[in-house]
Amino acid sequence: MITHPDKILFPDDGITKGELASYYEAIAPFMLPHLRRRPITMERFHRGIGAPGFFQKDVVKGFPEWLERVEVPKHGGTVHHPIANDTRSLLWLANQNSITIHVWPSRTPKLYYPDVCIFDLDPSKEDDPDTLRTAALKLRDLLDELGLPSWVKTTGSKGFHIAVPLDGKSDFGSVARFAHVVGKILVQRDPENLTQEFAKVDRAGRILVDTGRNGYSATFAATYTVRARPGAPVSAPCTWAELEQGAVGPRTFTLRTMLQRVG
Repeated sequence: MITHPDKILFPDDGITKGELASYYEAIAPFMLPHLRRRPITMERFHRGIGAPGFFQKDVVKGFPEWLERVEVPKHGGTVHHPIANDTRSLLWLANQNSITIHVWPSRTPKLYYPDVCIFDLDPSKEDDPDTLRTAALKLRDLLDELGLPSWVKTTGSKGFHIAVPLDGKSDFGSVARFAHVVGKILVQRDPENLTQEFAKVDRAGRILVDTGRNGYSATFAATYTVRARPGAPVSAPCTWAELEQGAVGPRTFTLRTMLQRVG
């Protein structure tokens, strides 16, 4: 049961908590295969996106016994992350005003061995979609040179995620080092437009090739999750052909249009 379904979470769009929950219930058959067995960090907005939200990892107290969770080590203790393996759990997350679901690149029980490598292209400015699209395609081509298939999804925010499926045999350290080297090569090929400098002041307007999503306990926006931005954009898979044609941008798909796309 969704409590306070009429609560407005996206004030500019009139999107309520009930509509958010309905979206997650309907998208569940497509989202759950990407979500299952991954530790989750919730991004919660009790007063809607017009007010500050907060991140929550630990669900050790005050949460339903049926909710699956995984205990993971952290410095000085442990964290109990929720796991969403079914629609019931997904709806529970929505009922916590969890607009965005962030996940690890690994799954239980092999938490130290990611099954996906994530490259996050994060532009400093949002008024140059052609350069962003070109960067994503250049990364695809570099991965192709290495014999690695990849797929792309919008972030629902400013950029794109490029994902490389892994066989789960390499640990986080190995995957993180590999991703960093690939990112370094990509930047060397186009230093005018790309950078690995994390601080915005050092980027000089360039696109950050962020490979930091591949470390232990690092997260990325889950596939098909809603982002806490006006319009309720969704982090959605798209095709390389759509990217080549300029048919999609980082916030092309939304809570109100995504179901038509998958349906």
